[in-house]
Amino acid sequence: MSEVLKSIVEPLQASAAVKSVFGDPVSAQGKTIIPVARIAYGFGAGSGKGLSRDNPGEGEGGGGGVAATPIGVFEVTDSQTRFIPLHEGRNLLVAGLLGFGFGLLWASRRERALRDSAERLETASRIGDGYSAP
Repeated sequence: MSEVLKSIVEPLQASAAVKSVFGDPVSAQGKTIIPVARIAYGFGAGSGKGLSRDNPGEGEGGGGGVAATPIGVFEVTDSQTRFIPLHEGRNLLVAGLLGFGFGLLWASRRERALRDSAERLETASRIGDGYSAP
């Protein structure tokens, strides 16, 4: 593995721990709250060389990143443990908008298919009546 790639991957590996996903627990009023996050890692690297003998240029580069998005909390009590999502309403809104969009798409395609079918029937009846198009 090249030195550039190692310099990118090693810090990301060091940060990939359980603490990255589950935050420090907070206790109050007989409950323990544990924050939960979705963690995404990404990295890339590349290198290049000159295209001719007159241009022997070389280069290497790369980068990486981490994104953390809170998704909810675990609530722990003496009687139960439950997960409470933070974005439940947003997910419902996205699902509703997607359903509406697919419904509009289906309706427009259905309308076009019915129109095309009616045009074919009209053309066929004209041909059957001895009508010839100019």
